[in-house]
Amino acid sequence: MPDVETRTANAAETEALGEALAAELSANDVVYLEGDLGAGKTAFARGLARGLGASEREVASPTFALLHEYAGPSGSIVLRHLDLYRLVDALRELEVLGLPDSMEGAPVCVEWPRGALRRLLPPTVEVRIDTKPGGDGRRVSIRRAGDRAR
Repeated sequence: MPDVETRTANAAETEALGEALAAELSANDVVYLEGDLGAGKTAFARGLARGLGASEREVASPTFALLHEYAGPSGSIVLRHLDLYRLVDALRELEVLGLPDSMEGAPVCVEWPRGALRRLLPPTVEVRIDTKPGGDGRRVSIRRAGDRAR
């Protein structure tokens, strides 16, 4: 999977980019999704879910639920979707909730990763979505991290 920098014109193109990345993911990969509010992180996650076999209709920002799990046609979990926007100390709060113990077996995408989270859930792929001033388009940067970067 090469590093990519591209532009998308709308949510559908951002979703399609996520769907394409899904083909490159392994069971325990962690995808960090970064960008401002409304940048398209959840649209990208919707594409990831679709690419992994889950219904994209179920994908919504888990801001208040913290974690959504999406199943494929067989019923097995194909993607875990975390949103850490509301957490103050993500590392401590995730450890208290016991989430690191339950992150095995499916890719994880994390919106609003921050702080010491890299020790708990180190990324294998980092996605940065930036809005273009004065337009609806987005600049999307995808880069390998951790072992994948080597």
